[in-house]
Amino acid sequence: MHRPDIARYVQNGKIWIDPETGEYFARCPWLRRSPDENKFTCDIYYDRPEDCRHYPVDIAQMVRDDCEMLERRDLDDLKKAQRKLDVLMSDSRPPVLR
Repeated sequence: MHRPDIARYVQNGKIWIDPETGEYFARCPWLRRSPDENKFTCDIYYDRPEDCRHYPVDIAQMVRDDCEMLERRDLDDLKKAQRKLDVLMSDSRPPVLR
């Protein structure tokens, strides 16, 4: 699917830049909180850029990025959270080498 609207948010090899201001968005512009659940959905999931397909690599990256998808309970047991993340992302990215 061709989505030229996505390209508007990419500048100089960086993603999720506000096309009006040139500044990074505080949150991915395509990430939406489900109104009936405490979950997020991606409006461009099937057309997302390669960077998004492989993100996040690990829980530490999510913490550094203050990722919206990271839940407080994930911080209580980082190893368990990483195992869960690896399963969730197994069809989206190459396996994490440890």
